Amino acid sequence: MSGSNSDSEPSTAGASEAHLIGFIIANIVGLRHYTGTVSGRELVVLSRQPLNPYDSNAIAVLNMRSAQVGHLERTVAATLAPLLDSHLALAEAIVPKPPGRNPKNPSARPYRLPCQIHLFARPDAEEIVRVALEEGGLQLIQQTDHEFGLSQANILAGDKGKKGKKRDLDEIFALVEKDARGKVSPMEPPKDVVVSELFQHQKEGLGWLFNREKSFDLPPFWEEKDGAYVNVLTNYKSQERPQPLKGGIFADDMGLGKTLTLLSLIATTKRGGECSGGARNTSKNKRKRSNQEAEVSGSKVTLVVCPPSVFSSWITQLEEHTRPGSLKVYIYHGDRTKDKKQLLKFDIVLTTYSTLSTEFGDQNSPITEIEWYRVILDEAHVIKNSATQQTKAVVALKAERRWAVTGTPIQNSSFDLFSLMMFLRFQPFSIKSYWQNLVQRLLAQGSVSGLSRLQALLGAISLRRTKEAPDGGEGLVGLPPKVVETCLVDLSAEERECYDKMESEAQSTVREFIDSDTALRNYSTVLHIILRLRQICDDVALCPPDIKSLLPSNVLEDVSNNPELLKKLASLIEDGDDFDCPICLSPPAKTVITRCTHIFCQNCILKVLKNPNSRCPICRQSLSKADLFLAPDPPPDELEPNPSADNVAVSSKVAILLKFLQEFKKKDPLTKSVVFSQFRKMLLLLEAPLKAAGFGVLRLDGSMSAKKRLEVIKEFSQSGPRTPTVLLASLKAAGTGINLTAASRVFLMEPWWNPGVEEQAMDRVHRIGQQQEVKVVRLIVRDSIEERILELQEKKMKLASGAFRRKGAEEQKNMRIEELRVMMRL
Repeated sequence: MSGSNSDSEPSTAGASEAHLIGFIIANIVGLRHYTGTVSGRELVVLSRQPLNPYDSNAIAVLNMRSAQVGHLERTVAATLAPLLDSHLALAEAIVPKPPGRNPKNPSARPYRLPCQIHLFARPDAEEIVRVALEEGGLQLIQQTDHEFGLSQANILAGDKGKKGKKRDLDEIFALVEKDARGKVSPMEPPKDVVVSELFQHQKEGLGWLFNREKSFDLPPFWEEKDGAYVNVLTNYKSQERPQPLKGGIFADDMGLGKTLTLLSLIATTKRGGECSGGARNTSKNKRKRSNQEAEVSGSKVTLVVCPPSVFSSWITQLEEHTRPGSLKVYIYHGDRTKDKKQLLKFDIVLTTYSTLSTEFGDQNSPITEIEWYRVILDEAHVIKNSATQQTKAVVALKAERRWAVTGTPIQNSSFDLFSLMMFLRFQPFSIKSYWQNLVQRLLAQGSVSGLSRLQALLGAISLRRTKEAPDGGEGLVGLPPKVVETCLVDLSAEERECYDKMESEAQSTVREFIDSDTALRNYSTVLHIILRLRQICDDVALCPPDIKSLLPSNVLEDVSNNPELLKKLASLIEDGDDFDCPICLSPPAKTVITRCTHIFCQNCILKVLKNPNSRCPICRQSLSKADLFLAPDPPPDELEPNPSADNVAVSSKVAILLKFLQEFKKKDPLTKSVVFSQFRKMLLLLEAPLKAAGFGVLRLDGSMSAKKRLEVIKEFSQSGPRTPTVLLASLKAAGTGINLTAASRVFLMEPWWNPGVEEQAMDRVHRIGQQQEVKVVRLIVRDSIEERILELQEKKMKLASGAFRRKGAEEQKNMRIEELRVMMRL
């Protein structure tokens, strides 16, 4: 199994086309210099060590515990290293037989150990790999060769069960999922802390969480055999009992009250010992605890890591559902203590992913030094990229109980789950090469077996319930219905003329990029054009009507000689709430623009530049630190609201919004609505006409501090005739983790690229605590780019199963170009 000590994500180019071309036999040497051990028929990891001071081609051999066993002999490494580095081949290794014993000195380690290295390659690279192996003097044993029957790979031979029958990996996965199933016993939270009555599904969730934390069972995929412990997937053997997996993935649907369930879990293990509520709900079949570690003593502090927008949810849930003062909370964000003893006085410490990232590697950081009783990652999909600093920071946290909490564990592809495995320290899946070998490669090839393995794996470590009943009956919590309608908006004659002119110019520019095969090289410019077309659909006041004014005179011109271009590209991030760094797939914290006009997180692109001969990940132009420019600070708001205006001119879309709001107000003056927009300028522009129409308006956007957001949400949640009835919210600030059940009407001012994000926004309102029918209105301009974004949404939903497949670079490129053609009507 090939691995790497590189920080970058694994290459996916051609991953779906790679197939087994054969295996070679090589020796693992240097065994006496390392402590790692292996058994017979055990999968091992091949890890490139390009910075090895003795051999730049070095390939280390590691066991499942990441302990080094030795390294491949130098002649073999010299041939394989270039193939692995260039991603022409993938390698998976297995030790067929246990190391032999020296009768005169049984404790002595051997000098060398034979292994089989199975090689995978794409069809277009297969001949290159064969020639390289032949020139290196290595014999490739192919499937047509008689010797191929000697292959000992688990993926080919399977594992023999107790009755001598072969038990393949798919069967093992299925058995683990079956063993994990079972009735979840409901559990009551301690009433001296939690004063609210939990729903039945929350009580069952609490029972599942509590029992996983108290379990002393072997982790999934481990068995006890002849006094030793064996991982049935890798055949790794250990005399020491592996630690139980005291955690998992809590993946209930959005709006099912995960935060209250987690607060109830924290309440059961409050400082000073277990609450009696837990003692009454332990399993009837108590297992003997011989050779098991005692319960962790000392601190009972739970660390909760979440985005800043989710702070308000935790605070309001504490205030609404727990006895005042029963749980002490410290917010480790902004001005914060450096005293470890101070933090240990609290039951809950709330912090953010960005705070952890900032303090990663800081020896004076108390948060990284403390061994927490429990760590909870809320909105855990934030760490979907395993290469980012924030992911490394949460993985490095010290805790035995580890929970990944997210209603959307998979957002882009199944590889998103690997980061969660790293955080949970769920071996062997927390090691990249094992994850690729056992799950990812089959998924990339579109194998049904890969999907069933993934489902079995998740079934063994996660709990997932949805609001809607599968048979169409009443759901888990009996929520009022949610009705979603799309309202098509017709532009006025003046607006249509402006839009058509701009779209025509945009089509001409993008067609030129596609025809010259430079569309991806100029992707930031293309995004800028699309952004402006979308903004015109909201209101022409958001965008100048001439698209040429948005582009540099030479679109390939670098930003070092064009400060105006730098400013325009910076506005792409400021205006576009949905812009993600193409490396980490998250909104950039510190935004960097390259001289080739591409936009990245500062940390992400600096890591790319650590590699020799570094190039831009998008256009492949040479890149150095001198070619990076920090995006300038955004200018002051150009559209300050003017609530005193009597006759406010509004766009067609805003006029429709006002009409809906006034109709709802006539039926019930206390009806509250949330208006979501991706553009902060749109939120600012909306304030004046809404206030002029007599609505009490609040705004919630990404520019606000966590404290200010909490104040806004509290004010909006108040009831009464003089309270605000409209909340203008950006999806970035309010799309996840907050409770807006005071409202029963939702307006989406623009379509979102990812339909899942729209669902998250709706579920801020349609969730536990909602007493009224929720009506959602999507405002879409007819015959515009917005309608075509809806088309792309539908395609994505139909191809949802494809999210389990990592696409090759060429396929990704073709998909992007095809999406551009659809959006621009080319």
